Amino acid sequence: MAIQWYPGHMHKAQKEIAEVMPQVDLVIEVLDARIPYSSENPMVSSLRGDKPCIKLLNKSDLADPIVTQQWIEYLEQEQGVKAMAITTLQAAQVKKIPDLCRKFVPSRDKIEKDIRTMIMGIPNVGKSTIINTLAGRTIAKTGNEPAVTKTQQRINLRNGIVLSDTPGILWPKVDNDKSSYRLAITGAIKDTAMDYEDVAIFAAEYFLAAYPEAIKERYKLTELPDTDIELLEAIGRQRGAMRPGGRIDLHKASELVLHEFRSGKMGLLSLETPAMAEIEKVEVAKIMAEKEAKKKARKENEALKRAGKRHK
Repeated sequence: MAIQWYPGHMHKAQKEIAEVMPQVDLVIEVLDARIPYSSENPMVSSLRGDKPCIKLLNKSDLADPIVTQQWIEYLEQEQGVKAMAITTLQAAQVKKIPDLCRKFVPSRDKIEKDIRTMIMGIPNVGKSTIINTLAGRTIAKTGNEPAVTKTQQRINLRNGIVLSDTPGILWPKVDNDKSSYRLAITGAIKDTAMDYEDVAIFAAEYFLAAYPEAIKERYKLTELPDTDIELLEAIGRQRGAMRPGGRIDLHKASELVLHEFRSGKMGLLSLETPAMAEIEKVEVAKIMAEKEAKKKARKENEALKRAGKRHK
């Protein structure tokens, strides 16, 4: 399931970010703690270049704390990167961000000039809530729907930090199918862009392998089924998601599973680990290389055909 969801304002935002980036001292990238790899926009790395970066693993109150710690250690292996787990439900955690910015760009603080930061992140990752908490007032629009922020704005926090807010940007095409599913599971894209049942089947398969006991306990199952479809059917049966004639309503069961994951009712679950990301990065690089080779071969064939026609 390759997701392509790139509204016009996102393309415009990318151009604006590239124009403003030379004046920025520090980049703050907000990631979803449950999917740090899948919610990390590859454009951010290329746009920021060698500028220091704070990666905020938001929604850590919904993620597996052991896996989140693994992610912090993994992300900080990159030069100039500091990672921090936060939840916007605890304002005190969010309010530590300015101090972290000052520690990260001490030269700017010493000459008593504002540290110019840019906050970035994919849609629906909690960026606007972080901005409002830092500003102490409602500046950025918030909502459960992706792509609420449409334009870039500068916010002076009046504490030595100036923040450039950007719209949540997805990249034009998610090349890793597994990342597409994870973005859909967490609600980073609009529900209309996905098939609930496909996404829930992917989630069920992962939960069976990674968190069998949590699923068993949440849905009061005496034993776990062997397959993803059977798990969704068992959950549907347990929760009364039935159609006339005693058939399981798979769509209702799928909705239920996705909503309960997003709300944290299933427990503290993460959808990917650094080890998984390393394997998938290799797989994606291979897919991209194959696509590039096919594209090159196609262009060469077209050039040969054109040359052949000229010689006739």
